[in-house]
Amino acid sequence: MTGDYKGDYQELVDEISELLGVPATLENRDFELIAFGAYDSEGDLDPSALDPVRTRSILTRRSTAAVRTWFEGFGITRASSPVRIPPTPEAGVYRGRICLPVRHRGVVLGYVWLLESDPGPTDQQLEAAMRVTARIGALLADEAQHGADLSRELRAVLTAERGWQADMAVAALRTALGSRGDGPYAVVCVAPWPSADPENAPSARTVPHATALCTLPWGPAAHALAILVRLRAPDTLTPATTAATRLLGEEARATGTGTGEPSAGAGNPSTRPGEGARAAGIGEPRDGLAGVAPAWQEASAAARAALAEPRLGPVAEWSRIGPYRLLTSLPPETAHDPAVRPLLSPAHRELARTAETYLDCAGQAARTAAELGIHRQTLYYRLSRVEQLTGLDLDDGEDRLLLHMALKGARL
Repeated sequence: MTGDYKGDYQELVDEISELLGVPATLENRDFELIAFGAYDSEGDLDPSALDPVRTRSILTRRSTAAVRTWFEGFGITRASSPVRIPPTPEAGVYRGRICLPVRHRGVVLGYVWLLESDPGPTDQQLEAAMRVTARIGALLADEAQHGADLSRELRAVLTAERGWQADMAVAALRTALGSRGDGPYAVVCVAPWPSADPENAPSARTVPHATALCTLPWGPAAHALAILVRLRAPDTLTPATTAATRLLGEEARATGTGTGEPSAGAGNPSTRPGEGARAAGIGEPRDGLAGVAPAWQEASAAARAALAEPRLGPVAEWSRIGPYRLLTSLPPETAHDPAVRPLLSPAHRELARTAETYLDCAGQAARTAAELGIHRQTLYYRLSRVEQLTGLDLDDGEDRLLLHMALKGARL
């Protein structure tokens, strides 16, 4: 949760804890911990009274998908009044729970969790606590709306031309963010995204650690999703990685596309990634909002690299894409060098793959032959065919560099 709201959530959770005389925790509807209220009552804070599910939630600030599914089986997503959940030791729930659904205008936005105690809270106390959850729901809704409204400001920062336009866009975003305007930040690119329609973009509230997001053009006929993520520390990209992984989508992970699994033709620079492939890129962290635009260019390049080279994905960091940092900055037409163009035709896919593997293996014939599963004499024959097609000499360092760059660039 952002700095503007965190203190408010903590006060409201503490109010519920005092009202009911038991410790309370507040989680959003994705079961991510927002605030923890500890009520100082004998036995309530005894570690032996906790169970693995509650302990993990407090220590890691989130619950597993299995725990979430288990609790949702009790109907908490549809409830408008307290739900009692019995202890189930085999599920790691050693103490019963009372779940207070946090709703706003009929939509569940989170949950307040109470450990069952003896004697437990009265119906009157629970009614009073539910009135507090209504205030929490209004606060969550307000924060969600605030985050959603930032798409226009973020898009302006990422698309503005350098100079006064860029400065004005950054100033507008900083004003909209208020106290959240301080860094460090990372920018995430998820691409390709289905469309530029804002209705098809998720809410910033539903994406872990997202401060703002928007859709942007990505290439001549595609779109991407840009996410601004506030980091805990400039050297810790975990929040950005978490957001990127969530946005890649369950469907993509289930089908094996955009997940780092080789798509059709992967490993052959003359083919494109499989249809439906999706990847994410993360730019270098920036201390402030002035660096968000260049961070977007890095994130976009990293996503392109992950699509071109599945081993880099499904989430690629700019600092780890190697030569693609240079190749993605070159104009697209430079990948089609006249000397290498014949090698990139469909008829010579195997030769292109052989040449790229040979160069990836630093010109070591034995290693290349083992990688390709062919005899060394077969390798030498294919390499001679590559030289005939391209007119390049594979014993010449500059010719090898040109061929290697052209083969990698063709993937993009």
